[in-house]
Amino acid sequence: MTTVVYGIKNCDTIKKTLKWLEAENKAFEFHDYRKDGIDQAMVQRFIDALGWEALVNKRGTTYRQLSDEQKNNLNADNAAALMLIHPAMIKRPLLEHNGEYHLGFKPEQYGTIFS
Repeated sequence: MTTVVYGIKNCDTIKKTLKWLEAENKAFEFHDYRKDGIDQAMVQRFIDALGWEALVNKRGTTYRQLSDEQKNNLNADNAAALMLIHPAMIKRPLLEHNGEYHLGFKPEQYGTIFS
């Protein structure tokens, strides 16, 4: 089964994730939202697996730059639309491994996922 890491190349957490995977000799593909794109079907897959609330990176600059109205009225419909426009709003990394999705990176978490 293929392992895919979704994110943005210049993200520090993505860099740590990719470095860990390489050090552990884990085969993976990297999907950069900005370079490789993102579409409605992909966002919907992520939402179906993890829920829109979990996907929204509320700590990031992109989220903080949203208007108060956008933040206060965030729901399943408009969150998906905003993630398409601003993929940096999606929590990173998003790992797809053996048909399951995982958010974030901690070495011990990945050790369990890949054991």
